[in-house]
Amino acid sequence: MNSYILDGNAVAAEIRSEVKHGVEQIVRDGLCPPHLRVIMIGSNTASQTYVRLKMQDCEEVGISSSLSVLNDSITMNEVMDLIDDVNNNDEINAVIIQKPLPSHLDSELLDSSLSPSKDVDGLHPVNLGLLLQGNPRFIPATPLAVRELLVRSNIDIVGKNIVVIGRSNLVGKPLALILAQKNIYGNATVTIAHTGTKNLRAITLEADIIIAATGYPNTVTADMVRSGAIVVDVGINRINDSSRKRGYRLIGDVDFENVKTVAGAITPVPGGVGPITRAMLLKNTLDTIKANY
Repeated sequence: MNSYILDGNAVAAEIRSEVKHGVEQIVRDGLCPPHLRVIMIGSNTASQTYVRLKMQDCEEVGISSSLSVLNDSITMNEVMDLIDDVNNNDEINAVIIQKPLPSHLDSELLDSSLSPSKDVDGLHPVNLGLLLQGNPRFIPATPLAVRELLVRSNIDIVGKNIVVIGRSNLVGKPLALILAQKNIYGNATVTIAHTGTKNLRAITLEADIIIAATGYPNTVTADMVRSGAIVVDVGINRINDSSRKRGYRLIGDVDFENVKTVAGAITPVPGGVGPITRAMLLKNTLDTIKANY
């Protein structure tokens, strides 16, 4: 048995097209396109790549973007001053702080300092609270990407047993919330598994859908997946590979080659959740305008 490969690139292209049309409509109605400010601290190579791709995505759909690059020795107070300027700049509709941050900076405090109405990563406590209440303003892009992938791939979620492996504030927790919410895109029975979970294999073997978001390769192996289950791999890990020109290759949290012989459908890495995550950031940015439209 070979799994159906869930094509994240195709879903992302569909979403980008929708966002582009939305931006064009706003401009036709005499408004300025939304403006996304990206704050990047330090010179992390992966972050530089992600930021470049995000800004290319913005250009493709007609969203304005700008970048603040800060030295990794910057103080909390200096970053907070910049955030205050961005919050009070009416020409900037959306802002994200690229992660990871240097260890001396308090990521949660910085996220909490963003204006909730501009926090398109959905990590401000107000936005997380609205999500918990079932009335979200911005949902973090990766959980939103997972849901969109399932919905747009015609995978029914209602009533399904879903195991989310990982409990981060960025992915695991908000993902569990949106999949369990009482609506046509949720209503699943969700189990959150984590490092303290005992007998993980027994739990995943009962799942209709397994979502891996741990940041560790081979978290999900073939013996953990019942025949026909859906497997979504959120992870992205760099593995040294001297045979590649760049010296590494990207893999997820799932043992893809073996799990695909068991699962009914599976996401690849790369080309699965990642492209949709970038597209959902664009949608959230567009929504900063539409909320007041």
